[in-house]
Amino acid sequence: MFKSKSTQRDGFAIDTLIGPDVVIRGDLEFSGGLYVEGRIVGKVSAIDGKAASLLLAEQGSIEGEISAPVVIINGSMTGDVHAGERIELAQKARVEGNVHYTVVEMSAGAQLTGRLVHAGSGQGKVVPLAEAGATPITAAKAAKA
Repeated sequence: MFKSKSTQRDGFAIDTLIGPDVVIRGDLEFSGGLYVEGRIVGKVSAIDGKAASLLLAEQGSIEGEISAPVVIINGSMTGDVHAGERIELAQKARVEGNVHYTVVEMSAGAQLTGRLVHAGSGQGKVVPLAEAGATPITAAKAAKA
């Protein structure tokens, strides 16, 4: 009856779409590609051991914690983010919380109120930022400082 077929949006493979008029209150577990245009109030986490990517669209918002291998934010996020592989803060990203990352890419215009916490090599190096609008190169240099 239903086909298990992922589509593409903004060059991103989508298995699950949360539309702009949807509000979810509660925790959400997912695998594959999750594209959020609506609002989630609760924890969003990828299922352990499965490939998973989360894309928070410009008009989307999440209030709670995110935990996934790949996280791309271009909307509003309030809470901590744990990106196991990489995180991308796009131009319209507005993040209030700490970002735990292995690899980070930050576009000019992205705002971060919180800390960047490097999770690679078990050192847990912390880079405090009041508001970040740095390019990926600047963010990488700050993480090495």
